[in-house]
Amino acid sequence: MLSVSAALLLTLAWVHQAQTLYFHIGETEKKCFIEEIPDETMVIGKYRTQLWDKQSGSFLPSTPGLGMHVEIKDPDTKIILSRQYGSDGRFTFTSHTPGEHQICLHSNSTKMALFAGGKLRVHLDIQVGEHTNNYPEIAAKDKLTELQLRVRQLLDQVEQIQKEQNYQRYREERFRMTSESTNQRVLWWSIAQTLILIVTGIWQMKHLKSFFEAKKLV
Repeated sequence: MLSVSAALLLTLAWVHQAQTLYFHIGETEKKCFIEEIPDETMVIGKYRTQLWDKQSGSFLPSTPGLGMHVEIKDPDTKIILSRQYGSDGRFTFTSHTPGEHQICLHSNSTKMALFAGGKLRVHLDIQVGEHTNNYPEIAAKDKLTELQLRVRQLLDQVEQIQKEQNYQRYREERFRMTSESTNQRVLWWSIAQTLILIVTGIWQMKHLKSFFEAKKLV
């Protein structure tokens, strides 16, 4: 089984940005990243792998047979993408539910004797929202002037900002509902404690009265 430790679960604030990073992964490791994404937002991920070479003491490009398995879950833990890719790959998905999406990667090391006991470096690039658009390609395809292309970019940015604002309102509403639910539970718990104290006090008074009457002290 794949071992997933809490230390490998990284929370990244990448909304509306293109971020590139690299991380090391062992033979049986699985690394997951959490990305907060508004609904109806496209996400593109690209990666390339390098395998540690003991002879040269450095990371070299991986062999074609070494690949990565990519699994993506939405905020409801529903798997929206689960696929095996090669040593270099590109994956794409569109969010349909706003919230935290989990992106997990692990190697097919069990099928590669070369990687047994080795270490793999993965370079990961994730693009969210309007950063997924290839504007030079769009300009060439639609024959847009520089001004038209700039207007197109601004419109895409405005649309993405609106999605982000809707997502922030969604988060605020969920937080408010959680706070109200917590406050209501605290209130009912306080009332229950008060009732228990009153009932206990009454029972103690009756018990003491019965005790004194039995001893003919009252």
